[in-house]
Amino acid sequence: MELAGKRVVVMGLGRFGGGAGVARYLVRQGADVLVTDLSPPEKLGESRAALADLPVTWRLGEHNVSDFTTADLIVVNPAVSPHVQGGNRFLRAAQAAGVALTSEIRLLVERLPERARTIGITGTAGKSTVTAMIGHMLANTLPNGKAHVGGNLGGTLLDRVETISADDWIVLELSSFMLEGLAEDHWSPHIALVTNIAPNHLDWHGDFSGYVRAKQAILIHQQPGDTALLGESVSDWPTAPGVYRQLIEPPDHPLCRLPGEHNQLNAAFAVAACACVGIGPDEAAEALADFTGLPHRLQLVCERAGVLYFNDSKATTPEAASLALRSFRPGAVHLIVGGYDKGVDLKPLAAYASQQCRAIYTLGATGD
Repeated sequence: MELAGKRVVVMGLGRFGGGAGVARYLVRQGADVLVTDLSPPEKLGESRAALADLPVTWRLGEHNVSDFTTADLIVVNPAVSPHVQGGNRFLRAAQAAGVALTSEIRLLVERLPERARTIGITGTAGKSTVTAMIGHMLANTLPNGKAHVGGNLGGTLLDRVETISADDWIVLELSSFMLEGLAEDHWSPHIALVTNIAPNHLDWHGDFSGYVRAKQAILIHQQPGDTALLGESVSDWPTAPGVYRQLIEPPDHPLCRLPGEHNQLNAAFAVAACACVGIGPDEAAEALADFTGLPHRLQLVCERAGVLYFNDSKATTPEAASLALRSFRPGAVHLIVGGYDKGVDLKPLAAYASQQCRAIYTLGATGD
């Protein structure tokens, strides 16, 4: 769709830069932009400040049905379920009025110059770390160093899409929310990585089968000559004809400095992806040697009196939390755990943590 002169609604500004980035891009393309978010203005101060210099119309603290039914296009935040049969009455009204829905990631991939230079990463756990590892290695090994990292990590590559050339590599972390939209566009990346699968976001997808279908979209529209790098739990997932499949297994020696066997497996995924780009294992391992990890993912924040304090607040699934616990010897960990209820069975984590931890402190809706 040509965006100039179109009335575009950005549904969900958010606090991680994606919504603001989309709005800036739309204004740059000449669109008439309205940003609407259920959060009140005081909770969106930083995101609003990023758009203070732009001619954007605001509707905060509420949504208005007429905004959705009179728009030419709606850009939906990936955390909002676009299912027509779902619970979002505003998107149902837009669909009934014939208004097109899209997302930041769909706008981006439509405008990338070369699909054959895309690497997409998904999975229940590990996808952010693998994405960052690949981006780090490509930036330090490619002759021109041109690797652009985006997707679910935050922000948007739409900010620089006009400067991306056909020779640049694009590395995208793709959530199940993003992939469900990309499936409508029949788009999958040239190199697809699926780290693992376990129940997650059942409150959004409805059930585990819906979550799996969304994740499998990273594979189903690949083309002959593309590559699929698969973890053990997804080794039986189908791929398109002519796609090269490779099972990624734990390495027999450490590939990175991060704690935990799962991070060594993450590194094996990243090294395999770089091999597809033409980077040898020795060169890739050397580039990975100074990778220190991402914030909130087993991040060592301090040491006091011989006690190590790790921030692993991105471990928002039982599987991710269990993987973190396996990184340390039994009986050493004091675990702070709990929070929002996503409809996932917590009993396995509770059982494992009770065996592995020295003490457990529970909080939030799932604390009890």
